[in-house]
Amino acid sequence: MKKIIFIGLLLLTSACGASTPTSASDPATATTVLTTPKTDPSATADLPTETATPEPPALYFTDEFDAASTYWNFFQLGGTQFPALIAQNGVLRIDISATDTWLIGIHTAHTYSNVFIRAKTTLAPSGSAGLICRYSKENGWYEFNLASNGDYSILLGEWLSSGVSKYTPIFSGTTDHFTENASNELGLFCNDNFLSLYVNNRLVHNMDVTNYGLTEGEIGITASSFTELPMSAQFEWVRVDRE
Repeated sequence: MKKIIFIGLLLLTSACGASTPTSASDPATATTVLTTPKTDPSATADLPTETATPEPPALYFTDEFDAASTYWNFFQLGGTQFPALIAQNGVLRIDISATDTWLIGIHTAHTYSNVFIRAKTTLAPSGSAGLICRYSKENGWYEFNLASNGDYSILLGEWLSSGVSKYTPIFSGTTDHFTENASNELGLFCNDNFLSLYVNNRLVHNMDVTNYGLTEGEIGITASSFTELPMSAQFEWVRVDRE
């Protein structure tokens, strides 16, 4: 099992089948199965930490990536090469050098039923970034992705087995609230049986997901590449609120 490495600020300053993920710009019309034999959803990140386990953050918090955290675990869901992750100068940068590569990062400190996740992100030159709520290895997760051209999608992700995941498209669309080649603020409000999607503090879509049945889980972030390489997704901060 290949271990996943997250390089934090503390370290830096001290010295399915055969299918790949479908991009938000080309929305899937059927379930996509992803096989990644060299990764395992049960793997934990190797992090530069002190000997004692740090206290978890408060239930509602903002992570500005100015210190290493043991609570982020990253998994590769598609692609041939694991992305490079660097937290430096208050930014988490995810560098991807292979096409059609999909990465999710899960924050494991707390589980939530109703929660509002926000993140400030920048993409270059293309690709997508997104947010996750109600993640669990057993039941799956909801995922909101926004591409560099303003296309977005809502997906249901599931682990089929160790290293094999499945995405089912729920909805796709395009927003003009997105600013190309600039930082954008994404928002995902998981509230009872509804998902509300925000771009730059404007509601772009609200939908009932009762039929998918996820009630609680962890939160997370996503990044993926399309065909233009290398690509980089930067997260300036991730914020978790009640509403």
